Amino acid sequence: MGSYFKHSHALVETEDIGEDTRIWAFVHILEGAKIGSNCNVCDHCFIENDVEIGDNVTIKSGIYIWNGVKVENNAFLGPNVVFTNDLMPRSKQYPEAFLKTLVEEGASIGANSVIIAGTVIGKYSLVGAGSVITKDVPAYSVVFGNPAKFKYHICECTEKLHFISEKAECSCGKEYIKSPTGEVAQL
Repeated sequence: MGSYFKHSHALVETEDIGEDTRIWAFVHILEGAKIGSNCNVCDHCFIENDVEIGDNVTIKSGIYIWNGVKVENNAFLGPNVVFTNDLMPRSKQYPEAFLKTLVEEGASIGANSVIIAGTVIGKYSLVGAGSVITKDVPAYSVVFGNPAKFKYHICECTEKLHFISEKAECSCGKEYIKSPTGEVAQL
Protein backbone atom coordinates (compact mmCIF):
# COMPACT_ATOMS: atom_id res chain seq x y z
CA MET A 1 0.00 0.00 0.00
CA GLY A 2 0.93 3.67 -0.12
CA SER A 3 2.73 5.79 2.39
CA TYR A 4 0.92 6.87 5.53
CA PHE A 5 1.85 8.33 8.91
CA LYS A 6 1.90 6.06 11.96
CA HIS A 7 2.71 7.45 15.40
CA SER A 8 5.48 5.53 17.18
CA HIS A 9 2.97 4.52 19.88
CA ALA A 10 0.40 3.04 17.48
CA LEU A 11 0.05 -0.69 16.77
CA VAL A 12 -0.93 -1.28 13.14
CA GLU A 13 -1.22 -4.94 12.07
CA THR A 14 -2.88 -4.39 8.67
CA GLU A 15 -1.03 -3.49 5.51
CA ASP A 16 -4.22 -2.27 3.83
CA ILE A 17 -3.93 1.48 4.55
CA GLY A 18 -4.24 4.18 1.90
CA GLU A 19 -1.99 7.10 1.01
CA ASP A 20 -1.75 10.09 3.36
CA THR A 21 -3.73 8.48 6.20
CA ARG A 22 -2.65 9.56 9.68
CA ILE A 23 -2.74 7.15 12.61
CA TRP A 24 -2.06 8.70 15.99
CA ALA A 25 -0.87 7.45 19.41
CA PHE A 26 -2.40 4.47 21.21
CA VAL A 27 -4.36 3.28 18.17
CA HIS A 28 -4.60 -0.47 17.53
CA ILE A 29 -5.69 -1.67 14.08
CA LEU A 30 -6.04 -5.42 13.54
CA GLU A 31 -4.69 -7.38 10.57
CA GLY A 32 -7.87 -7.68 8.47
CA ALA A 33 -8.98 -4.02 8.66
CA LYS A 34 -9.07 -1.89 5.51
CA ILE A 35 -8.41 1.84 5.87
CA GLY A 36 -8.72 4.23 2.91
CA SER A 37 -6.64 7.21 1.82
CA ASN A 38 -6.40 10.58 3.57
CA CYS A 39 -8.08 9.35 6.77
CA ASN A 40 -7.35 10.62 10.26
CA VAL A 41 -7.50 8.07 13.09
CA CYS A 42 -7.07 9.99 16.35
CA ASP A 43 -5.64 8.80 19.69
CA HIS A 44 -7.04 5.84 21.62
CA CYS A 45 -8.97 4.05 18.86
CA PHE A 46 -9.35 0.33 18.16
CA ILE A 47 -10.34 -1.14 14.78
CA GLU A 48 -11.17 -4.85 14.43
CA ASN A 49 -10.51 -7.23 11.50
CA ASP A 50 -13.80 -7.11 9.56
CA VAL A 51 -13.95 -3.31 9.28
CA GLU A 52 -13.80 -1.18 6.13
CA ILE A 53 -13.05 2.52 6.28
CA GLY A 54 -13.35 4.60 3.07
CA ASP A 55 -11.32 7.61 1.96
CA ASN A 56 -11.26 11.00 3.73
CA VAL A 57 -12.81 9.61 6.93
CA THR A 58 -12.24 11.31 10.29
CA ILE A 59 -12.27 9.00 13.32
CA LYS A 60 -11.96 11.13 16.45
CA SER A 61 -10.46 9.89 19.75
CA GLY A 62 -11.85 7.06 21.84
CA ILE A 63 -13.73 5.08 19.19
CA TYR A 64 -13.76 1.28 18.97
CA ILE A 65 -14.96 -0.03 15.61
CA TRP A 66 -16.02 -3.67 15.83
CA ASN A 67 -16.34 -6.42 13.21
CA GLY A 68 -19.13 -5.79 10.73
CA VAL A 69 -18.86 -1.99 10.51
CA LYS A 70 -18.32 -0.26 7.16
CA VAL A 71 -17.71 3.50 6.97
CA GLU A 72 -17.92 5.02 3.50
CA ASN A 73 -15.97 7.98 2.07
CA ASN A 74 -16.02 11.43 3.67
CA ALA A 75 -17.75 10.33 6.90
CA PHE A 76 -17.07 11.94 10.27
CA LEU A 77 -17.15 10.01 13.57
CA GLY A 78 -17.11 12.32 16.60
CA PRO A 79 -15.23 11.58 19.84
CA ASN A 80 -16.28 8.46 21.74
CA VAL A 81 -18.89 7.22 19.25
CA VAL A 82 -19.89 3.70 20.33
CA PHE A 83 -20.58 0.94 17.80
CA THR A 84 -22.13 -2.40 18.75
CA ASN A 85 -22.19 -5.58 16.66
CA ASP A 86 -24.14 -8.14 18.71
CA LEU A 87 -27.71 -7.56 19.89
CA MET A 88 -27.58 -10.40 22.44
CA PRO A 89 -24.01 -10.46 23.78
CA ARG A 90 -22.83 -13.05 26.27
CA SER A 91 -19.32 -13.65 27.53
CA LYS A 92 -17.47 -16.24 25.37
CA GLN A 93 -20.54 -16.81 23.15
CA TYR A 94 -20.16 -15.53 19.61
CA PRO A 95 -22.72 -15.34 16.80
CA GLU A 96 -22.01 -17.13 13.51
CA ALA A 97 -21.81 -13.69 11.89
CA PHE A 98 -21.88 -10.21 13.36
CA LEU A 99 -24.58 -7.81 12.25
CA LYS A 100 -23.51 -5.32 9.57
CA THR A 101 -23.61 -1.59 10.27
CA LEU A 102 -23.14 0.93 7.48
CA VAL A 103 -22.19 4.58 7.75
CA GLU A 104 -22.88 5.94 4.28
CA GLU A 105 -20.94 8.57 2.34
CA GLY A 106 -20.64 11.96 3.98
CA ALA A 107 -22.55 11.05 7.15
CA SER A 108 -21.55 12.71 10.44
CA ILE A 109 -22.05 11.13 13.86
CA GLY A 110 -21.82 13.40 16.91
CA ALA A 111 -19.76 12.77 20.03
CA ASN A 112 -20.86 10.05 22.46
CA SER A 113 -23.55 8.64 20.15
CA VAL A 114 -24.39 4.94 20.35
CA ILE A 115 -24.97 3.04 17.11
CA ILE A 116 -26.93 -0.20 17.59
CA ALA A 117 -25.77 -3.05 15.33
CA GLY A 118 -27.45 -3.61 11.99
CA THR A 119 -28.37 0.01 11.27
CA VAL A 120 -27.63 2.23 8.30
CA ILE A 121 -26.61 5.85 8.84
CA GLY A 122 -27.78 7.47 5.59
CA LYS A 123 -25.82 9.51 3.09
CA TYR A 124 -24.95 13.03 4.32
CA SER A 125 -27.10 12.61 7.42
CA LEU A 126 -26.19 14.15 10.76
CA VAL A 127 -26.57 12.34 14.09
CA GLY A 128 -26.64 14.79 17.00
CA ALA A 129 -24.22 14.34 19.91
CA GLY A 130 -25.29 11.85 22.56
CA SER A 131 -27.92 10.18 20.37
CA VAL A 132 -28.85 6.50 20.49
CA ILE A 133 -29.45 5.09 17.00
CA THR A 134 -31.87 2.17 17.18
CA LYS A 135 -33.07 2.21 13.55
CA ASP A 136 -31.88 3.37 10.14
CA VAL A 137 -31.20 7.08 9.66
CA PRO A 138 -32.54 8.45 6.35
CA ALA A 139 -30.18 10.15 3.90
CA TYR A 140 -29.90 13.94 4.19
CA SER A 141 -31.59 14.03 7.59
CA VAL A 142 -30.83 15.34 11.06
CA VAL A 143 -31.67 13.03 13.96
CA PHE A 144 -30.98 13.29 17.66
CA GLY A 145 -32.17 12.09 21.04
CA ASN A 146 -32.56 8.82 22.94
CA PRO A 147 -33.83 7.08 20.94
CA ALA A 148 -32.88 9.34 18.04
CA LYS A 149 -35.78 10.89 16.16
CA PHE A 150 -35.96 12.61 12.78
CA LYS A 151 -35.93 16.42 13.03
CA TYR A 152 -35.54 17.77 9.45
CA HIS A 153 -33.69 17.31 6.13
CA ILE A 154 -30.36 18.96 5.30
CA CYS A 155 -28.19 19.62 2.26
CA GLU A 156 -24.69 18.20 1.88
CA CYS A 157 -23.52 21.66 2.99
CA THR A 158 -25.62 21.16 6.21
CA GLU A 159 -28.15 23.92 5.48
CA LYS A 160 -31.75 23.05 6.41
CA LEU A 161 -33.85 22.09 3.36
CA HIS A 162 -37.32 23.56 2.77
CA PHE A 163 -39.43 21.43 0.44
CA ILE A 164 -42.07 22.91 -1.86
CA SER A 165 -44.02 20.42 -3.99
CA GLU A 166 -41.53 17.68 -3.04
CA LYS A 167 -38.53 19.71 -4.28
CA ALA A 168 -35.96 21.79 -2.43
CA GLU A 169 -33.14 24.01 -3.60
CA CYS A 170 -30.35 24.95 -1.22
CA SER A 171 -28.65 28.35 -1.31
CA CYS A 172 -25.45 26.49 -2.27
CA GLY A 173 -27.15 25.48 -5.55
CA LYS A 174 -27.82 21.80 -4.90
CA GLU A 175 -31.35 20.55 -5.60
CA TYR A 176 -33.24 17.73 -3.92
CA ILE A 177 -36.41 15.74 -4.45
CA LYS A 178 -38.53 13.90 -1.88
CA SER A 179 -40.23 10.64 -2.92
CA PRO A 180 -43.78 9.73 -1.87
CA THR A 181 -42.22 7.49 0.82
CA GLY A 182 -40.28 10.46 2.23
CA GLU A 183 -36.83 9.49 0.95
CA VAL A 184 -34.68 12.43 -0.17
CA ALA A 185 -32.22 12.33 -3.07
CA GLN A 186 -30.02 14.93 -4.70
CA LEU A 187 -30.95 15.82 -8.29
